[in-house]
Amino acid sequence: MTHKVLHWLKHVVLLILLLAAYLTNSFLLEVATATAHSAPSLAMRFIGLTLMSAAGLLALFTWYYRRQLQAENPRNFGKTPVRFNSILIVMTTFIALLAVQFLWMLLIVNHILPTPDNQAAVEAATNQLPFWNNAYDVFLAPIFEEFIFRGFFFNFFFVKNRPRDTWLGILMSGLVFGYMHTLSLSPTMLFYSALGCLMAWTYLHFKDIRYSIALHFLNNLWAIL
Repeated sequence: MTHKVLHWLKHVVLLILLLAAYLTNSFLLEVATATAHSAPSLAMRFIGLTLMSAAGLLALFTWYYRRQLQAENPRNFGKTPVRFNSILIVMTTFIALLAVQFLWMLLIVNHILPTPDNQAAVEAATNQLPFWNNAYDVFLAPIFEEFIFRGFFFNFFFVKNRPRDTWLGILMSGLVFGYMHTLSLSPTMLFYSALGCLMAWTYLHFKDIRYSIALHFLNNLWAIL
């Protein structure tokens, strides 16, 4: 029992460290954004640091994820061939994501729910440094977040290929994803969680993290269009 608790705590710490690495990288872009008008040359240096550290972090995440799967992979995660049926399922799930966001928008427009602080911060950053913030949100954030909230999360806590672990893992992955986007227990968190659950389902359905990354990419791209 003690061994299991220590093993679980070790995985919690590792996930927090991986998340902290991602947040540190995104913080560099926040500094670049904050200094974009007052000190453009300094902002460009921080953009360079953001890109270089992002490249290193992507390499680290990819290596560690593959190492996990080589050590233990009862769900048979890997690469699923891209077929027409696969694309159709991803697009159908994307429509489900849009439906959740449409309902969410209706509640905000009718003043039932407030505009998420996270969304307001993203919009403010985009106005300050549009190209780099949009590029990061569309291309890099989906990769980092899918590795953390889907890939590493399931490898750490729901590695067994059982229906109970599958559905509980989808729920918990969504809840953690939602909480990290709001840092509060609120109705807004539940909407983010619903998006996270759909991405987790996509990951487990295809057993290929590229599909949930693609779905996350589409979602973030739609948000800036």
